[in-house]
Parts: sequence; structure tokens; C-alpha cells
Amino acid sequence: MPDDALTTSGHQDWLRRADELVPRLPTRHRVAGADADGSGDAFPVVAPRDGRTLALVADAGEKEVGLAVTAARRAFDTGPWPRLSPADRGRTLLRIAALVEEHRSELALAVTLENGKPITESYGIELRALANTFRWYGQLADKLTDESPHTSPDALALVTREPSGVVGAVVPWNFPLTLAAWKVAPALAAGCTVVLKPSELTPLSALLLARLADEAELPPGVLNVVAGDGPTAGRALGRHPDVDVLAFTGSTAVGRHFLRYAADSNLKRVWLELGGKSPNIVLPDAPDLAAAAATAAWGVFFNQGEMCTAPSRLLVHASVAEEVTAAVVERARTLRVGDPLDPASEMGALAGAARVTAVREHVRGGRESGARLRIGGSPRDVVPGGAYFDPTVFDRVDPASALAREEIFGPVLAVLAFDTLDEAVALANATEYGLAAGLWTADLSTAHTVARRLRAGTVWVNCYEEGDLTVPFGGYKQSGHGRDKSAHALEKYTELKTTWIQL
Repeated sequence: MPDDALTTSGHQDWLRRADELVPRLPTRHRVAGADADGSGDAFPVVAPRDGRTLALVADAGEKEVGLAVTAARRAFDTGPWPRLSPADRGRTLLRIAALVEEHRSELALAVTLENGKPITESYGIELRALANTFRWYGQLADKLTDESPHTSPDALALVTREPSGVVGAVVPWNFPLTLAAWKVAPALAAGCTVVLKPSELTPLSALLLARLADEAELPPGVLNVVAGDGPTAGRALGRHPDVDVLAFTGSTAVGRHFLRYAADSNLKRVWLELGGKSPNIVLPDAPDLAAAAATAAWGVFFNQGEMCTAPSRLLVHASVAEEVTAAVVERARTLRVGDPLDPASEMGALAGAARVTAVREHVRGGRESGARLRIGGSPRDVVPGGAYFDPTVFDRVDPASALAREEIFGPVLAVLAFDTLDEAVALANATEYGLAAGLWTADLSTAHTVARRLRAGTVWVNCYEEGDLTVPFGGYKQSGHGRDKSAHALEKYTELKTTWIQL
């Protein structure tokens, strides 16, 4: 059972826990069930909350990635995992989920230290998603069925799903454990083996997770974790000829690299979940304008705005634009930006100093484009050495400007007004991305017709960021292809085989 650390621990207690955890953080790769060194210099993992170095972590080059892939290949070709019954694989995933619950505080603290998000979000959202994902796929593992299509009377046809083989999973820093679980859990449930490469900014929580998987008696080599950067370790994984499937979440630019790596190597399947510039449409008949404004503010400032689904474009009917915008601005004014280790903080640190610089450049560009800055726009001094930024709102945004079209990945909202429903839909779709969208209306017909017209993988109506593991997640256009979550995620990690028997 999970501990009650979130409700019983205050700021000073989390600071003490952090001091105790940092010396125990894993710094070596996890390959074939054992710690593995890197062959080059270790790299620093820096805490965004105060800029201190948390650990020096072994750096993976081609050699280390090759050893991890070899271990995964051996575990798939000759090990027990793909040959276990689905029920037995499911029970292992359930044991991982139970261990995640048991070590919830430690994992959440590692995420907050390396990522900068508030401990309340790491503990209450990220760790809940991690445990739930392994539990859900553990329960699903033995409930999938093959097919026997009706054919001619003198034949029997079978359509079976088989595990694809070795999966390379490359995940970003904004939700280091949630997004890892969305790839690792269904791949393991399908019978695949995995090499996971977390972001070089956030490898510590993934290395902790790998050790829990070994404790759950996952056979050696089934889950391997290597730490390193994208141009070296990510490239080596993408180009490796023994990787059968590559699953990536991150930027559109890097997604293109993985497609090239596949073309240059073994034509491995590549599944991409990429960027977003999600519209959040508020119509004047919204059932509750105050709730729409509060949700818009929560959505764009949650996780410091470092979310591919962040509703970073607020499209508001002109008749209610000022009312909704003023409410969002007021919420930004009262939002508590603080030390991520303080449970009272509502927004923590960005992922590092480089993110602060990038967000500040977007703000500068917004001002130069003629948008009106309503609040924020500057770094904030919270903890010395930390990477903090004010919640920021622009209105009167030019739809053609970078502020309205580029993914900022920070706590910056662009407000655009519209007069007609057709104009709102056109504005919403005027982006190279198509990951998610929101719509606020009391009219059921409008909800259905507009949702169908929006080119996005998820459309939330009168809510935002809702859902569970029963529904798929992924995007249209340059937000990628393939789906995480739900039973559909297993399609990425299985192959269809037809067996035709002449009777």
C-alpha cells in the first residue's frame, strides 16, 4: 500500500528526505539485471530547483547501448519472457505496480529533484499514473484474443498476435515515469523486451524503476535502462539493427531523426508522440465560464506548462473574451510559484536554465509581434540557483505569429478572439500539430460536430486533461502517429501472423 507521505510531510520533512535520498540515487546503467558502468566520462544531473548537481551518471555510448540491446535480444530469443503465459507476464507487471506503490515517496522525490515539478504532482499524479499503468496492463495481459475468421469449409484460418521483439523506448523529461510506463508496460505485456533511454536530464527515476522491476522478478535482460543524450545514445538505439521497434516521445525535430535512423538501418517500425500547440475553444454558451477560465489556467500552468498537450492557445468568442481572459490573469496572479519540495507550491521550476532562456525568448518574440502582455513574462527568483518563470498571459495575439504557432513548452498562454464558429475551427486547425484540443459549450450538437472537425487525437469537451487508461492517446499531423494507452497500444508491440491450414 502507498505511504501517506504527501499528507503527513511538510516542507522541512521533504527537504530532509531529499538530503537522505541524494547519496543513494543510482548512477549506473541497468543491463541484464545488474549495474553497468559507462566507458566515458559521467555526466551531471542538475536539480532545477536550486541548480545543484544531484549525481554524476554513467554516460552511454554506442558500446553501452549495444550491450543493452544484446541483453534484450538474448532475453527475447532464448529467455523465458516471450514464452511465459500472458497470465504469468501479467502477474509480474502487477508485482511491479505493487513495488511502485511501496516506494512511492522515493520515486516521487527523485522525479521532483531531477525535473523540478512540485512534489504534490510527482507523488499524486506521476506516481499514481505509473502504478496504474503497470497494473492496468498487468490485468489486460491475459485478456487478449486471437482470431479465427470464417473461411471456406475445407480450410482453417488463424490470425495470431506475436510480440515484435526488442523495443527501444526513448522518453522525455517532462513526465519521466508516466511516459516510460506508457511504453514499457504494454511492450512487456505483449512479450517484448525493452531498452529504455530516459532523457539525460531525468535518468535517476528510470534507473530506480529498473531496480524495482528486477526486484519484481522480471527476468534479466527484459528491461534495460541506459542513460545518455540523444545524439549519442538515442542515435545508437535508433540505428541498432537488433532493435525491432522504436517508440519515442519528444520533439517533432527529433522524431524526424528517428525516422531517418530506421531508414538507414533495418527499417524498424518507429512510433512517434511529438509536439503540440493545443487549442482550447470557449464558446459563449459554455455551461460555466468561470470553470472554463479556471481550467484553462490550470491546464497551461500545470507542470510549468511543460506538456505536449498544454492548452497553450485559448480561443475565446469575442463576446466573452475579456471576461475569460481576466479570470485567467487573476488565477495567474494568485498562483503560488515556489520550491518544488514545498507541498504548498502550485508551480515549481522549469527543467533547467536552458528552458528559462528559451521561454524568455518566446516572450520577447510575443512582445515584438504586437501581442499584449497581461501578466508575467519574466524569470522569478524563488530558490537561489533555480529555474523559475512567472505564469504568463498574452492576448491580442496575431494568429500568424510564432506565439500562436510554435510550441513554447513553458507557462505561456496565447489568447485569440474569434467571432464565428467556423473561424474558431479554422484557428484551431491552423497548426502543424494535432495532439489535443478542448471545447466548452452547452450544446450537444455543437460538441459533436466541432469535435469531428478538429484535427486532433483527443478532444476534451467541458474539461481538459481528463481520461484514463481505457482510451488511446496520440496525435494527428506532425504530432506523430501510433497510440499510447488502452489496448490499442499493444498494436505497436505485436505482429499479426496468418496461418492457413488446408483441411
